[in-house]
Amino acid sequence: MDKILTTAVPLLAGFCLDCILGDPYTLPHPIRIIGTGIARLERFIRKAIPNHECLAGTLLAIIVLILSTVIPAVLLAICYRLNMWFGMTAEGILCYYMLAAKCLHDESMKVYSAIRSGDIEGARSAVSMIVGRDTDVLDEKGIIKAAVETVAENTSDGVTAPMFYIMLGGAAAGFFYKAANTMDSMLGYKNERYIQFGRFAAKLDDILNFIPSRITALIMIISALILGFDARNAYKIWRRDRFNHASPNSAQTEAVCAGALGVMIAGDAYYFGELYRKKTIGDNLRTVENEDIVRANSLMYCTSLIMLILCVLVRMLVFGVLL
Repeated sequence: MDKILTTAVPLLAGFCLDCILGDPYTLPHPIRIIGTGIARLERFIRKAIPNHECLAGTLLAIIVLILSTVIPAVLLAICYRLNMWFGMTAEGILCYYMLAAKCLHDESMKVYSAIRSGDIEGARSAVSMIVGRDTDVLDEKGIIKAAVETVAENTSDGVTAPMFYIMLGGAAAGFFYKAANTMDSMLGYKNERYIQFGRFAAKLDDILNFIPSRITALIMIISALILGFDARNAYKIWRRDRFNHASPNSAQTEAVCAGALGVMIAGDAYYFGELYRKKTIGDNLRTVENEDIVRANSLMYCTSLIMLILCVLVRMLVFGVLL
């Protein structure tokens, strides 16, 4: 019984805490600490290894991954050794820090609220907090599309993929994934500064997201059916457009979301003032509207809940019953 509790409770508790509390902006956050460490280590390694950017970036990634995995693993081992309930509490809090469903919802709904009140500049400012593209050139439809894309993509990156790795190896494995994902978001740009330095981090993130993104896409199709969206079209667009992105993973969930809502997203975008030609995702069956942000969030939450149930059941079966 104790084994089943320790495998199931932390992830359940972490998800519930995230849904209730969201991102604790006023408290120290492990992921932000990892991000600060990446930035400082980048400056140090670039000076230490100035003429070998690919080697320097790979070394940075290895150091960050080791520290981000070993530190929580050791802390949790100590906590569990002291007391099972103390250990579960500590691991539940760590799981909470890795999940971002409420944060994703709240930040995207800031875009929704600004557009609803007619504040386009406010909407641009709000969406700039959750996307990497230039937002000053976006009109209202472009802002909505950007928000929908972000919710769809980050359903995997921010919620279900961390769950997947927590399922495999507990909070320590989750932090391994989050460290890789954070490095990709900070170093994975295809510009002159990072094209070589961030290569290892970007490729690792692609590998780690390969399976979770596809599982999430399939679950999102089921969620579309549950929520009364167009599940048949979601499956059709997923099959057709799931590779319409520079990343092998990002369009998996974006394609499902576009198909479920019957809209066209993605397409050309500006990054750092430069226009990047990108394929579109979905069919323009209707014009994208502000309510699509709400619908995308509904898909995100339903998909996350199904993934949570599956991950908990797998952990209980494999780690709780069979061992």
